[in-house]
Amino acid sequence: MSNLEKRSSLPHVVIVGGGFAGLYAAKELGNAPVKVTLIDKRNFHLFQPLLYQVATGSLSPAEICSPLRLIVGRNKNTHVVLDEVVDINPEQKQVIMREGVVNYDYLVIGTGVSHHYFGNDHWEQDAPGLKSIENALDIRRRIFLAFEEAEKLSSPQEKQEWLTFAIVGGGPTGVELAGAIAEIAHKSIKKDFKEIDTTKARIVLIEGMNRVLPPYPEDLSAKAQASLEELGVEVLTNRMVTNIDKNTLNIRHGEQEETIKARTILWAAGVKASGLSEIIADRTSAETDRAGRIMVEPDLSIKNHPNIFVVGDLAHFAHQDNKPLPGIAPVAMEEGRYVAGLIVAKEKGRQIESFSYVDKGSLAVIGNNHAVANLGFVKLSGISAWLVWVFAHIYYLIEFDNKLLVMLQWGWNYFTRGRGARLITGEISEKNLVSQSFNHGNSVSNSEKELIKS
Repeated sequence: MSNLEKRSSLPHVVIVGGGFAGLYAAKELGNAPVKVTLIDKRNFHLFQPLLYQVATGSLSPAEICSPLRLIVGRNKNTHVVLDEVVDINPEQKQVIMREGVVNYDYLVIGTGVSHHYFGNDHWEQDAPGLKSIENALDIRRRIFLAFEEAEKLSSPQEKQEWLTFAIVGGGPTGVELAGAIAEIAHKSIKKDFKEIDTTKARIVLIEGMNRVLPPYPEDLSAKAQASLEELGVEVLTNRMVTNIDKNTLNIRHGEQEETIKARTILWAAGVKASGLSEIIADRTSAETDRAGRIMVEPDLSIKNHPNIFVVGDLAHFAHQDNKPLPGIAPVAMEEGRYVAGLIVAKEKGRQIESFSYVDKGSLAVIGNNHAVANLGFVKLSGISAWLVWVFAHIYYLIEFDNKLLVMLQWGWNYFTRGRGARLITGEISEKNLVSQSFNHGNSVSNSEKELIKS
């Protein structure tokens, strides 16, 4: 029997999604007697916990991304496919991609979640969320462009609008963004501008619950808010967003309505399942929760489909403490490893126990030397929590070269308070350029407008 025939006779595990769950499943199966196909519409793994650092200029995209082929492509049993899955056929055991079809014996789906605007998807254009490299670069452009625009204006009101940053959502992402923007304005760039005082920037963090970091213990939430306020962040709790329209944010506090004028509005308030969730539910009759996540069995499989597994943020696993597991990287990693081990056990005719997650704690950083950590056996805040956060994130970075780059960049930023990746990329629209000329009190001729267009 040839090597090709031997390979084709092996059980075929198809993994959809190269996030933490899918990637760790693929890595775990690297030496197993199976054939693995990893499908993703991107050719890289994104280390999402550090995405906000790209959005705020501390790191460059390449420092938190690793090519999938570099990570798992060396495994002789693993095939990486750059494509997007658009459908599945459980009866025929097929995955349908935009450019082909692949058969499977076991299917592992970990396509994650996206932004949730709670029925107001039109807000996304004015208030982008942070889930992808493209999101991060767009947010970085908006943040640093805001200071550049304020520098050129003469109207105090317009200056203040450009120097107002509103972040909707007081979870870890919102807290991290607010703290990082405050450090940019109050420390990193305060000497870089001549016509504006960046320390007068207004950073507003809006949370619908009665405290930031709602899943954390109350004392850590209070310490996080105190650290934010020390950095100059205005924390507004018990506020619900009622409308976002360009540079206007409407919020409600009880019976009172408030309006915030901000040229930079960022969304960190909720998530919903990826688009593949509806297809999975339709094809397998799987139940979903309100966010569209797939309700899974104790072994992370779909009910009545023991060879289809859903992992990571897309999975609603409520078989532990009667509440779903949090959508964080350590959970996804453990689920990926578990499913890989379960598949190997099934092929050997063995059974293993149901999935059980050992909570290693939760971390949220607020800025240099400021963080909160709930490690279960101990709760930390301040620089001790920040050091735990630093080493935890370095530890979980995938490739050695990425760890070295991030360590060097963080060390440089720590001692210089610099943000070396604060490039403004993307086009500035004709409308903005024309309005800037008028704001400076200059007339714009037709020929100048034509030049702007070109």
